[in-house]
Amino acid sequence: MTARNGDWIQTFTGQKYYPADPRPGEVFLLDISHALSMLCRYTGHCHQYYSVAEHSWHISYLVSPRHALAGLLHDATEAYTNDISRPLKRSLPDYKAIEHLNWLAISTAFGLPEVLPDEVHEADRNMLTVEKAALLRPEPQWETDFGLPRSPVKIFAWRPEIAEQMFLRRFYELDAIGVTK
Repeated sequence: MTARNGDWIQTFTGQKYYPADPRPGEVFLLDISHALSMLCRYTGHCHQYYSVAEHSWHISYLVSPRHALAGLLHDATEAYTNDISRPLKRSLPDYKAIEHLNWLAISTAFGLPEVLPDEVHEADRNMLTVEKAALLRPEPQWETDFGLPRSPVKIFAWRPEIAEQMFLRRFYELDAIGVTK
């Protein structure tokens, strides 16, 4: 057994996962779907519970079909590193490096590019506008207008167990049409 960097976390499926030393063979869809369904966006500062899983589900529909899996899994690192708010994340270069290591393990496990497509980043930014209107107070205004997604979006604010099911269903839909190959 080789030495690993850092400590491990126990995942939903009962595995050891080393966030500072991730390996593709230790990445499991059930761990990702469950953890993201349990994480609330905006560090919980919204009117109602809104999971990272639901957010990711929306992104998978806002991008072209060839990038749908990347859209669904774009925040999968948060299953292992947590959902850190954007302003704080900018101040944590070590976190960003660890998040990148986790993305590399996830992208390898699911056959995704090492760098997320620009289309996914654009959809993610545009969802902020929709989410702010639906889930946050109107004031204070954000300094950046992120624009709106190309397609209308309805925020459902699913309970965690529904968000997990919908995330998994979307993955298996994409798998059935060969997007995950």
